[in-house]
Amino acid sequence: MNDCIQTEARLPLLDISRLAGDAAERAAFLEELRGAARRIGFFYLSGHGIPAELESRVRAVSRSFFALPEAEKLKVQMIHSPHFRGYNRAGLELTKGKPDWREQFDLHAEREALPAGPGRPPWARLQGPNLWPDDALPELRPLLLEWQSRLTEVAVRLVRAFAEALVGDAGALEPICAGSPNQTMKIIRYPGRQAVEPEQGVGAHKDSGLLTFVLQDDVGGLQVETAQGWVDATPLPGTFVVNIGELLELASNGYLKATVHRVVSPASGQDRFSIAFFLGARLDAEVPLLDLPPHLAAEAQGPASDPENPLFRNVGANYLKGRLRSHPDVARKYHADLLG
Repeated sequence: MNDCIQTEARLPLLDISRLAGDAAERAAFLEELRGAARRIGFFYLSGHGIPAELESRVRAVSRSFFALPEAEKLKVQMIHSPHFRGYNRAGLELTKGKPDWREQFDLHAEREALPAGPGRPPWARLQGPNLWPDDALPELRPLLLEWQSRLTEVAVRLVRAFAEALVGDAGALEPICAGSPNQTMKIIRYPGRQAVEPEQGVGAHKDSGLLTFVLQDDVGGLQVETAQGWVDATPLPGTFVVNIGELLELASNGYLKATVHRVVSPASGQDRFSIAFFLGARLDAEVPLLDLPPHLAAEAQGPASDPENPLFRNVGANYLKGRLRSHPDVARKYHADLLG
């Protein structure tokens, strides 16, 4: 990857605690939020209220998971889940058809599987229980579910702030989030690469949901595509790197743009650990078209159109499309009737 890298550039830093300030402070934050999302689609978020002690425990348990014997991790391998949950070795998830060099553990909202049968929409297959290594690492389940719950609270606050910043109504997107939003998490280890191994920790892509929160360690690698080249999202203690996804692009008619980003594998002798949380809309929801005020609507040119990655307003269809592409082994085993 020899693209131009703008290492001197820096993503905006926003403090979400300003939402609780006086009217002027709140208005200023909303203006900065809308501007940051419009210009680059990525920013650091501070003031989120997530306890440092919880963060430390989640980081530690994530490392403990990846340190388990391979046989224990393979007991919860994603190939055992028709709902795309569980562990994957490096190289098993694809981005644009190429393997991502990271091992990871995926979990989603902890919900019962929906009944199968004729007339059920294909996306209904996505809902179901997570896989957990309860015998080998019993503390993983409660800690990651607590983390998911706390991040959901922050992300919903931010979605409400976006709605207020765009149309003056904090509840404008609540119908697609209320009750059972799509919650996805990954704990991830990027192995240091040898000379013969790929640089693609994660290939260049956009996220499919509403918002993504990434907790990084002190090893860099996350990069954001801008008009001036790739910008390093350098780790900043006490913050999450937040980016908007395609559902906000759809809802704003392209006023907000989901931004392409990637992760470059660390050098030999280093591992990179991160924890990513993705807030999406309910799987049964249809993404609305927000009624932007005229001065914003004039700048909205419609969502990006990619024939190889069409955007659907049906949330479940959008998400299922991505899972089938990213995990072809799981797709072939459980969902062969949906391929082709």
